[in-house]
Amino acid sequence: MKKNVIIIIAGVVVVAIVAVGVILMTTRGREEAVAGPQRLNMGAGWVTGVYYPLAGSMSRVAHAHIDGLSLTVESSGASVVNSNLIGSGDLDLAIVQNDVAYYAYNGLLREDFQRNPVSNMRGLFTLYPEPVQLVARADSGIRTPSDLAGKRVAVGPLGSGAEVNALQVLEAAGLSEGDLAAAERLEAGEAADYLRDGRVDAAFFTVGIGASVIADLAVAQRITVVSIDGRYADRLQEMEDFYARATIPADTYTQVGEAQTIAVVSMVVAREDIPEDVIYRFVAGIFGNLGVIHSAHQAGRMVTLETALDGMPIPLHPGAERFFREQGMR
Repeated sequence: MKKNVIIIIAGVVVVAIVAVGVILMTTRGREEAVAGPQRLNMGAGWVTGVYYPLAGSMSRVAHAHIDGLSLTVESSGASVVNSNLIGSGDLDLAIVQNDVAYYAYNGLLREDFQRNPVSNMRGLFTLYPEPVQLVARADSGIRTPSDLAGKRVAVGPLGSGAEVNALQVLEAAGLSEGDLAAAERLEAGEAADYLRDGRVDAAFFTVGIGASVIADLAVAQRITVVSIDGRYADRLQEMEDFYARATIPADTYTQVGEAQTIAVVSMVVAREDIPEDVIYRFVAGIFGNLGVIHSAHQAGRMVTLETALDGMPIPLHPGAERFFREQGMR
C-alpha cells in the first residue's frame, strides 16, 4: 500500500514538473514571438499602377531602417478588395482610396460593405491626390462624360476604387451602365491594351498623375484625357464630400492637352489589432525616410509629413495617433 502511495505521489510530481515545463516553454515561446521580427503584409494594387511601387518603397524602408520589422507587398485588386481583406484579417496593411475607406468603415454604398462593415480598419496616413482620369481614344468622339452613352467603356477592375468612381461619374452625367454599349471590368494594363486595340472607346483610371499605364499607352496610341469639370464636377462634389478639383497638366502624357477633373486621396490603413508600437515604428520609419518614397514614383514626391492627415476619413490607429501627436499634428 505504501509503495502504491509513493508511486502515485511520484507520478503527480512528474506530471507537475512536466506541466511547469510546458508552461515555461509556452511563456518563453510567446516572449520570443513578441521579441522576434514582426512580419506584416501589405495589399497594394495593380503592378502597372502607383500603389505597387510605393508599397515596394515602404517595404524597402522597413527592411533597411526599421529594426525587427519586415513588410511583404502583395498585388491585389486595389481599394475595395484591400478593404475587405483588412476586414477578414488576411491583410495587415493596405493602400486604399479615402472614399472607399470611408464607405468600408461605415458600411455604406456597396452591398458587401453594408453586410460586413470593415470596422477593424484604422488610418495611418494619406499619400497623394488621385485624379479620376477618363482616357479616350482620340478618334472616339468622346469630349465629355455624357458622350460615353453608346460607347464601350472600361470602368475599372471589379471591386476597385476606379469602378466606384466610374459609376459615380456616369451617374453625374445622367447615365447608367445600361446606357453604354459595353461596360468592361478590366485591370489597368488590360484596359490600356483594349484601348490600344480599339476594343473599348474609353477607360477610367483612378491613379496618380503620370501613371506609367497611361504614359505608355499615349506613346503607342493617340489618346485624350476627357475633362470632368463644370456641371459634372459640381454634381460629383454634391454627391460626395471627398471629391476635390484637380488639373492634369498638358504634356503629362505624350501629345495630350491639359484636363480638369476631380480627385480622391490615396491612404495607408491597418488592422486595429496590430500592436501600437509596431505601427508607431512603421509610421516613424516612413516619415524618417521619405527620400525612399519620393524616389519610387513621381506621385511619391507628393507624400509629405505636412499633408499626411489631409483627407483622413476614419479614426487613426493608436500607433499613428501617437506619432502625429509627437509631431504636434493632433
